[in-house]
Amino acid sequence: MKHIYTGKTKNVYELEDGNYLLEFKDDVTGVDGVFDPGANTVGLTIEGAGLAGLKLTKYFFELLNEKGIPTHFIEADIDKKTMKVKPAETFGKGLEVICRFRAVGSFLRRYGLYAQEGQPLDAFVEVTIKDDEREDPPISEDALDMLGILSKTEYKVLKELTQKIAGIVKEELAKKGIELYDIKFEFGRDKETNEIMLIDEISGGNMRAYKNGEYIEPLELEKLILEG
Repeated sequence: MKHIYTGKTKNVYELEDGNYLLEFKDDVTGVDGVFDPGANTVGLTIEGAGLAGLKLTKYFFELLNEKGIPTHFIEADIDKKTMKVKPAETFGKGLEVICRFRAVGSFLRRYGLYAQEGQPLDAFVEVTIKDDEREDPPISEDALDMLGILSKTEYKVLKELTQKIAGIVKEELAKKGIELYDIKFEFGRDKETNEIMLIDEISGGNMRAYKNGEYIEPLELEKLILEG
């Protein structure tokens, strides 16, 4: 296999069969040693984070595939901390799509003049550009269309998929008495069908979840969901 890319939390390899292999690392996003799923820098390394992230990702992607929701997931090798996925074309140089159920993180930092910490939000969808230099700025539906990144038709599909997938994750967490505050996804176009599909991962490192008002760390979240 051929090494393609070294990301913040994963290494990416191209396989001989045209698919790709994602190798999960123990690095997580954050600032000054504090974990933050909304950060665009690696903040710290947590032993076991890669394995925990892969286990949750496998769990949720298999669930989504069963429900007929398009994803790039093919199979996972837990022992090797790798996941085999279908090739996907990103939107522009990459987008992140956040679904928010409560006001925390960057939403609260931006709109704190009006928003109260933890106030309910109605599955609010927000798109940001993957651009570390400019701190992943939010972008509107109109701007995405005018800049040729994502058409208005594609945006509608993206938003509907985001809310649907976030709702499924929220329901799964609720079964364990856990509340999902927000979650971040990535999407791409299937290179064979051009269909919009979920890519990357669904793990504790991409969401904020709380139990009895207390934030749950990524490794603990994996244990609560899969072992609880």
